[in-house]
Amino acid sequence: MKSSTEVHPQLSEARRAMVGSLTAIGLFSGVVNLLMLTGPLFMLQVYDRVLASQSVSTLAALAVLAAGLYGFMALIDAARTRLLVTMGHKFEQRLSRVAFDSTIAETSRPAQGRNAIRDVEQIRSFLSGQGAAALFDMPWMPIYLGLVFALHVWLGIVGILGAVVLLAGAVVTDRIVRRATLSQSEQAGRRARLTEASRRNAETVRALGMQSHLASAWQNVNDRFLQVSARAALAVGLSSSATKVFRLGLQSAILAVAAYLAIHNELSPGSIVAASVIMSRGLQPIETLVGSWRGIVGAGRAWQQLKCTLAGGNETAQLELPDAKSSLTVEGLIVVPPGAKQAALKGVGFGLSVGEALAVIGPTGGGKSTLARALVSAWSASRGTVRLDGVPMDQFRPEDLGRQIGYLPQDVELFEGTIAQNIARFDPDALDENIVAAAMAAGVHELVANLEGGYGAMVGERGAALSGGQRQRIALARALYGDPFLIVLDEPNSNLDSTGEAALNAAIVAAKGRGAIVVVIAHRATVLGAVDKILVMENGQVAAFGSRDDVLQRMRAENQATVREAQPQTAGGVGVMRGAAPTAPQAAAG
Repeated sequence: MKSSTEVHPQLSEARRAMVGSLTAIGLFSGVVNLLMLTGPLFMLQVYDRVLASQSVSTLAALAVLAAGLYGFMALIDAARTRLLVTMGHKFEQRLSRVAFDSTIAETSRPAQGRNAIRDVEQIRSFLSGQGAAALFDMPWMPIYLGLVFALHVWLGIVGILGAVVLLAGAVVTDRIVRRATLSQSEQAGRRARLTEASRRNAETVRALGMQSHLASAWQNVNDRFLQVSARAALAVGLSSSATKVFRLGLQSAILAVAAYLAIHNELSPGSIVAASVIMSRGLQPIETLVGSWRGIVGAGRAWQQLKCTLAGGNETAQLELPDAKSSLTVEGLIVVPPGAKQAALKGVGFGLSVGEALAVIGPTGGGKSTLARALVSAWSASRGTVRLDGVPMDQFRPEDLGRQIGYLPQDVELFEGTIAQNIARFDPDALDENIVAAAMAAGVHELVANLEGGYGAMVGERGAALSGGQRQRIALARALYGDPFLIVLDEPNSNLDSTGEAALNAAIVAAKGRGAIVVVIAHRATVLGAVDKILVMENGQVAAFGSRDDVLQRMRAENQATVREAQPQTAGGVGVMRGAAPTAPQAAAG
């Protein structure tokens, strides 16, 4: 695991790739700021030279020269803007893939409110905006102050005092905005999660009459978001207005001091206007930065979060390892679900050999689905390991590991696309015969062939165009695609009819026959006939593990003993029932 102080290689590469653009932007900024002196110098020459000499030709020459310089400045400033935009977009292009991968990986780690895609977008937005340009203009502020000093020392003193006041205002704004921006980001995340959850479960929301209650909850979250957002916007707005007014006032103050000095013959009339314009231009970057402070703070926070997020990725695999062929071993597995504080699995351990199928049964909340997620690396283990042929899963490259795993989650979701694309896991190089083979292994080929459009039929968002049973059987074909070595099925028959269950059992037997290891989270007892071993989970621990017949026999004996103890007993003429334990099929249904 990488330290949070280390920088992800692609993030470091993206930063290095910006060096050339930053250098060019810095050079262009220097040229632009030098050309900004065109206005003050033109005014100085008009007042001190043209008016004194009454020369129209001199005025015309100066005007033509100024127009040329302004045109050149426009071209250079446009080139700088284009460089900023291009740099921002290239930054996002370089990191978009790793940001997407990291966003998917974050679901397996404790929730930290990070979203690498959003962070990259925020940095790109800042790099392409006026705030970044103002940062390049800031180093020229001392030069402008120096020019004012060159006109007269008192003008320089007034300018420095004004700059100090503006910088102090920027520091105060920074402190206020940072706190408000952090709170705003948290509330925005809560609002987005509630919105997405409500949208995903819209059918349940409408059916159960929950819309008004969820709308009230969303409104409360949204109100808090708007409050902190308004606080941040108000802080920036007030500071920006105060900065603008102060800068304009300072410009007038410079003009007044310059006029006083001109009255006493310490300054020429042209220098009066020149000093005012130079001072205004010198302090303008501060005003721009204050107005863009939310973006600057957000980009800085996004950069730090991006470093931590990408550094948190477990990327220990460097070599292409051979595919697993013989065993699955689980040792001391402890898993804390993302966002939870307590472990859902507490020291789980067992082993399976090639061609074996395991049914995991137990009461609700016993840790069965958590175990399924841990076996396929969907959730990371806090302690312990899951090994394929003795190699920890985190040593495999993700693409190599995914090829060896088939997974059917409890909550089946298909992706918007065709049935063929979903079965093939959206592999653009998938062969038709492999797609059909997976469908036939899942017993769904005939079903798909009879659909309008066949394998090319669109499933809709989240598979909305299909029934629950059809989605589950197509997801089973997806799990079997490519003949994976480890197949984990979480309650695979929850939406199946008798025909679907028969196809499921046949798929499990066929997978065992070709040398796969199958783990089934059993929802119904009908699947137990296709397995070799049973694992009983209770409170996140292994309550029993062994061959199917041994475990079932032990459970029947325990149930019979419990039933005998629970027979009604007379106590003062009142019958007392202690309650019987469930039978083995009932335990599987739990």
